[in-house]
Amino acid sequence: MRRVLILSIVALASVAMASAQTFDDYFADKTLRIDYTLSGNSSEQHVALRELSATDHWWGRRVNLDNVPLKGNGDLTLYDAESGKVIYKTSFSSLFQEWITTPEAATISKSFEFTLLVPMPLKAVTAEMVLRDNTGKESKLRHTISPDDRLIRDRSHQRALPHRYLHQGGNSEECIDVVILAEGYTVDEMYTFFDDALIATNEILSYEPFKSHADKFNFIAIASASTDSNVSVPQDEAWRETAVGSNFLTFYMDRYLTSGNVYAMYDLATNIPCEHFIILANTDTYGGGGIYNSYTLTTAHHRAFRPVVVHEFGHSFGGLGDEYFYLSTDNNDEMHSLDHEPWEPNITTLVDFESKWADMVEKGIEIPTAVTEERSKNYTVGVYEGGGYRAKGIYRPTDVCRMRDNTADRFCPVCERALERVILHQTEE
Repeated sequence: MRRVLILSIVALASVAMASAQTFDDYFADKTLRIDYTLSGNSSEQHVALRELSATDHWWGRRVNLDNVPLKGNGDLTLYDAESGKVIYKTSFSSLFQEWITTPEAATISKSFEFTLLVPMPLKAVTAEMVLRDNTGKESKLRHTISPDDRLIRDRSHQRALPHRYLHQGGNSEECIDVVILAEGYTVDEMYTFFDDALIATNEILSYEPFKSHADKFNFIAIASASTDSNVSVPQDEAWRETAVGSNFLTFYMDRYLTSGNVYAMYDLATNIPCEHFIILANTDTYGGGGIYNSYTLTTAHHRAFRPVVVHEFGHSFGGLGDEYFYLSTDNNDEMHSLDHEPWEPNITTLVDFESKWADMVEKGIEIPTAVTEERSKNYTVGVYEGGGYRAKGIYRPTDVCRMRDNTADRFCPVCERALERVILHQTEE
């Protein structure tokens, strides 16, 4: 009987090893760039394929290929065309999906650029691109990708822009590659850019959990020079020619600095290891933005540069939501539906609180949780009303956090755990 049991265990282990997916089973050491166009309005959204292109080497994750740590506002799944098996998945948000929650989206349709990098499949795959609005309504595009498609543009011989490693935890196969782009820096201002990029790198790595996992990150600064110095400020009637064409007044919000030129960002990083973007704007005007698995864009010469770049990277890298709120209705407080649980791990409508940080709330802490001086000082985890731009109906984990204000000296425990989960998902089995 014991011999039969041992043989059964060995057989099961052999089956598990035989069925375990490894990178080399389905992918070549190349990157496939997929350019999409996202379009629509507050009522309907559409996805269209723009172009496919390829470069040598795959810089992204080689573990946990068929699952994601966060749901996001959308995801891309690659299915092996022959077996139907999921072989790769990534999730994201986009500027388009923020825009459809604005009043303007009820009056007009617009289109937005969007790009994803995936490993090059060895055989034909079915790609399913899914967008979700803030109620969970989905829009989908399914298309076939064949690696021998003659219309996949070959970018492998394109010369990489000058760049330097500001922090190198290891090789790209094992680390997360964060690219820092210069925006609004002329050729003569590149020394200033590299200094600013080093400040951003050191500041991010001074916060947990990035500090404890610094060996899992590479930070690479790219000398993407602009024709003009500074960036566009439409409210001052100032338009400038810059590397990624960013501007303030996004969605008619003064401080919201973004860029719709997503294709240009990826053009600038061609043939350089790249998984996440930080874009530094050469201006002292306060503002910025961060979009999950898309980019961080922030101003480098405002006095709040250091805390803000960390905050925005919390958005773009970890999918964290804003924990601050407005008492007026002059801002985009329709980003989240109170009838649905937001996907961001650090805010909740209590619709499905068990899926968030319920396990981190100590016994005896009331829900909702009252703010006290001691709880604020100690980052006590609870359920504090106000977050996601709304004063009522959305709740945050602590009273103080880097995702709420610039005076906090750390991320709250819930955000730290969420960030660490993303780090480990990208680097460990």
